[in-house]
This record gives sequence, C-alpha cells and structure tokens, in this order.
Amino acid sequence: MLPNPILSYSAFQKWLPRSLGKRMLLLMMGLLVLLVCATGFIGNQIVTGILNEYIGRVALNVSRSVSLSPIVSQGLIHLESDGIQRYAESVRESTGASFVVVGDYEGKRYSHPVPERIGKYMVGGDNERALVQGQSYVSIAVGTLGPSLRGKVPIFSTEGEILGVVSVGYLIETVQDVIQPYQQRLLFWVLGLFSVGALGTWFIAREVKRSIFGLEPYEIAGLYRERTALLESIREGIIAINEKGDVTVMNHQAAQILGFSPEDALGRPIEKLLPETRMLEVLKTGKGEYDQEMLIEEEEVVVNRVPILEQDHVTGVVSSFRRAQEIDRLVQELTSIREYSQALRAQTHEYSNKLHTLAGLIQIGATQESLDLIGRESSGYNALLRQLSDQIHDPFLSAIIVGKYHRALELKTELEIDPESSMGNIGHSSRSEKIITIIGNLLENALEASALVEGRKKVSLSMTDVGNELIFEIEDSGPGISQEQQETIFDEGFTTKSGMGRGIGLRLVQKNLIQIHGHLTIGKSSLGGARFTAYIPKTTTNDKDGHQSSDCG
Repeated sequence: MLPNPILSYSAFQKWLPRSLGKRMLLLMMGLLVLLVCATGFIGNQIVTGILNEYIGRVALNVSRSVSLSPIVSQGLIHLESDGIQRYAESVRESTGASFVVVGDYEGKRYSHPVPERIGKYMVGGDNERALVQGQSYVSIAVGTLGPSLRGKVPIFSTEGEILGVVSVGYLIETVQDVIQPYQQRLLFWVLGLFSVGALGTWFIAREVKRSIFGLEPYEIAGLYRERTALLESIREGIIAINEKGDVTVMNHQAAQILGFSPEDALGRPIEKLLPETRMLEVLKTGKGEYDQEMLIEEEEVVVNRVPILEQDHVTGVVSSFRRAQEIDRLVQELTSIREYSQALRAQTHEYSNKLHTLAGLIQIGATQESLDLIGRESSGYNALLRQLSDQIHDPFLSAIIVGKYHRALELKTELEIDPESSMGNIGHSSRSEKIITIIGNLLENALEASALVEGRKKVSLSMTDVGNELIFEIEDSGPGISQEQQETIFDEGFTTKSGMGRGIGLRLVQKNLIQIHGHLTIGKSSLGGARFTAYIPKTTTNDKDGHQSSDCG
C-alpha cells in the first residue's frame, strides 16, 4: 500500500522548525545540496564522456596511421612479424598508448607489448566489425592486459582486400589517471558553488526575515486576520493604493459608498474608480490631506489622505472617508446638547436670582412685592408658553425657542417673538432636526451679537408658513455684519467672538440649508444689527440623506 502523500507532507511539515528563518535555511540548503550533487554528477558524466570520446578518437587515429603503413601491410602479406613488431612498439612508445596490436584476417597477433603473446589470437571478441565489415570504430573490451579503450581499424591491400586489423588501446586505469585531474577540478568548483550557494541561502533567509520585520508565518497570519477584522469594524470607508496607483485594500464600508465590490476593485487603478480622487497627488507630493470635502456619487463625504512612507519614500496612500451627513448629525447632537446645557444653566442661574430676590423680600417683610414678582414671572413665562402653543405646532421647535428664551434672560437680552408668527408641522424627524439646528444657531448668534453692544439688547424672531416656503426671520441689535464679512461668514472657523469652539454655527446653518434645499439672506436689521432670513421649501423633494420631504403646510 502506497503512503498517503498528504499525510507524509503534514508529517514533514511538523518535522520542520517553526521559525521561518530556520525553515527557509533548512529547505533551501536541502535544495542546494540536491542541486549541487546533481550538478556534480552530471558534470562528471559529461567530463568523463568527453575525455573517453577524445581518447577513443586518439586511439582510432593512431590505428588508422598504423593501418596505412607499408611495413604493416607487407609484413602481413609475407607473414613476417619482426618488422611489424618493431614498428608497432615504436608507435606505442611515441604515442603513449598502452598497446599497439596488429592481427591478420584471422585475428592472429603479429605484434604485442608482450612478445611471448605474438602468434596467439587476439582477445576481446570485438574484431568482427573490422575483419568482416571493414569498419573503423572505438570499443571497450577486456584483453590480456585488462579492460581497455580501443581504436579498431581494418588493414586493406592495394586490391581492397582485408588483410588484418590494427588495435590501439589505452587501459581503463590509464584513462582514469587522465580523467582524475579534471574530476578533482570539477569537485573543487562544485564545492565552491555549494559554499557560495550556502552563503546566499543564509543571506536570503536573513533578508526575508528582515523584510517582514522578524515576524513568523503564524504571526503574519494572525496580523492579517486582525487587520481584516479591524478594517471591517471601522464605520469609515478605507482605501489604500500602492505606488503604481492600484487599489490594494478596500473595506466593505468603502465599497458600499463607492458602489463597488472589494473583489472587483482590488488591483484596479484608483482613477478608474474615483476619477476626481486626489490620492495620486498625495502619492506624488507625500503630503497628507485632512478633513477635505468631496462628492462621491453626488454624496458629500469628508476625506483624509495619508501617505505610506518607507525610509522617506512614498510607497502608497491610505484614504479614509465618511459621509458628511453622519458627521453633521454628530455635530448637531453635540450642538443640541450644548444648547440644552446652556439653557438649563441659564434657567438655573435666572431662577436662582429670582429665588434669592424672593427670599430677601420675604425676610424684610415685603410680602406684597414678593407676590407681585411671582405674578410677573409666571405670567410672562406662561404668556410665552401660550404664544408658542398657539403659533407653533412642532414641539421641538417650541422647545428650542424656550431654551433660547432662558439664554436671553441670562444674557440680559430681550427675546421677542412676533405675535403674528405661525408655523405648522415642519416635516419628518430628519428635516425637523435640520430646521431646529438652523434656528437654534441663528438665535444663538443673534443673542451673543446683541450682548456685545451697550444699551438696549434685543433679538426678534418671526416665522410664517404661508405660501410655498417656511420663512424664519431673526433680527438683533448687535454690531451687524459688514459686506466684507458676508463673503466669509460661512467659512469654517469664522467668528467675531473670542473663545474656543467658535466659528461652527453658521457653517452648520449653511450645510443644513443646502441639504433641505433652502437658502439664507443677510441684511440690515431695524434694530441696528443684522437680519438673517431663512427660506425653506415646503414642496416634496429628496434631501441629501435620502429622505423624502412632504408638504409641510
């Protein structure tokens, strides 16, 4: 029964060391030994074959020369061996052959290095082709002197008859003596090749180990699994390209935003997937780009592009991007939380002052004044709530106005709501959030602007849903906005106030208006400051986040 090759390979793998460097060194050294041995064997065979062929040709040429000698042919005709023996021995000594034997057509010797064997028949059984067929050839046979390499040539008379055969040979031992120096030289080169190969194997194993930061295969596999899980757990889209501009990494979030499957995108040029991409610019310059806005399939995203550096050389670029509406939603939530906290703080501060005042009036016995103060506060607040209840049907819009009312009290600013205002349902939850963010930021800016001036501080809010648009008009008594400021007022970071975290509100106002297809005008207020008027369509449209807005009237 043959062994299972899969089980044998598994057992072989278990026998190998776990370290990548040692495993590579062992496998490559084994392969090197196999190749060097094969090279040495093949080289020895080639050298031996070449030298045997060369010596055989030398023996054949010497035999051919002897066969053409008149001394040999005449000696065979007249049956005289003395002259042939003397001539053959002179040739043997001058050429270094082991023997030069001349035989007649029956194979009887007429010359031999051992004179006592003259007259006896030639041994080896390899004369037939020369004596019968008249061929010249090289053969290996065992004669009276031992194994030898022979050159056989027939001897012809002037009439073309075969008179005999000439056999010039070199003993195998002699041939081996000639071949041995070449074999030693070949062995030297093989050992040198093995040494160079072993050094190269060690160097390659070390370089491979260094190029993968000394990690073992199982560690690389673990890192790959962790990287894949990490990329897929990130809610941002991730794309990486190499220095050729081809996509090497794309997570499913990026594929979902771009509309490609990761399998189809990998290996493709990035400009084929994103014609407007700036990743190739980052690849050229090596300078990262952060929080850049761009449109992908008519969807606004915020993009970061970071070069991949290897020894100050840019080898690729990684880009992360996320839908702008998700970031806007987060900013809106943070803004709402800040506004709620400010409203609560303002309300707490204001009522704390009122309570302290009431406590003081009660302590000095001014009971009627205490009752009057309570009546004024409750009547003013209740009047605001009744007005909002009658004029505004959206509870969230009412809530933000109440919060800004308390904020105005804290800033000692009057917040007036036009008694002629009216506002019905402003739309679904996503649309409502955007409108509340717009109104909240405009009111906050107006209140803070009014607080900057001396004298009467006032903010006026009027609303109407008559016609095809929702119209919100907010005026303040602040310093106003110059024509030059109107050109940059919506830039991120623009502010006329000091402090951290400024320059965001009006940017959010503009972005949310764009998403619900509204617009904003800026003018001079009758109160002395600025007038902001927001126009938001009521007709059915598809806003940026994919929701359908219905008629709000």
